[in-house]
Amino acid sequence: MSAAPASGWRAWYGRPAAEVPLLYLSTLIGIRLVVQLVQSAGLPDLLLALVPILFMYMPVWSCRLRGADPWDYPMALPSFRDRDAWLGAARVTLVLCVLIVVPYVLGYHLWQTVLVPAIQESLSVRLYAIQPALRWVWPSNPLKLAAYHLFFVAIPEEMFYRGYLQTRLDEVWAPRWNVLGTTVGPGLLVTCVLFAFGHSLVVLQWWHVFIIVPSLAFGWLRQRTGGIVAGAFFHAWCNVTVAVLDTLYGIVPP
Repeated sequence: MSAAPASGWRAWYGRPAAEVPLLYLSTLIGIRLVVQLVQSAGLPDLLLALVPILFMYMPVWSCRLRGADPWDYPMALPSFRDRDAWLGAARVTLVLCVLIVVPYVLGYHLWQTVLVPAIQESLSVRLYAIQPALRWVWPSNPLKLAAYHLFFVAIPEEMFYRGYLQTRLDEVWAPRWNVLGTTVGPGLLVTCVLFAFGHSLVVLQWWHVFIIVPSLAFGWLRQRTGGIVAGAFFHAWCNVTVAVLDTLYGIVPP
């Protein structure tokens, strides 16, 4: 059951034009502060546990501030006993991964071995400390890598961006475009931009602009399935695949 209509300052905050920027900036600035405290002030890495907590609970707190019911938004995970929900999301993700894995890997190889050297030579810059080359060195702990990206990164970020922000923006701009059998709207595109820029607000990297591309699929999966699990699975798969390839090409240590 939805909460009672808000009034006063809650009504002001309840407008998407006020709530979305304030929620977005306060969450990302808080996460940047946490990261800076760990990296620069020498605080223990355990403090980084606040990052997924902020992603998951800031939308809940925001709903309560404006007098809305958080359960009106698809941020929650299904029960672990709901096997159909988990298996259904896994099937959708598996089909998508099978369809794109070959062009994904080939595109990565082309980027690292052809385009990166060409860009570095033409602009006289170094994108990486070393020249990327296939070295066949695998990550030392693939299970830990997969668990980290699924539970610490993908699920919390999908709760925040697709479960809440995209859904909230769909209330402003109703989905009206049919894309591969699923109706999406401007909210998906705006969320993709916020998603990419949010990474740069925390730690600036030149490649963050490219995050918009996979986030289009994350948003589409949110609309297609009505929840965040499939998007989280695919999000984690993208992250783990890049991490493995970066290790294989010597960009990051194993």
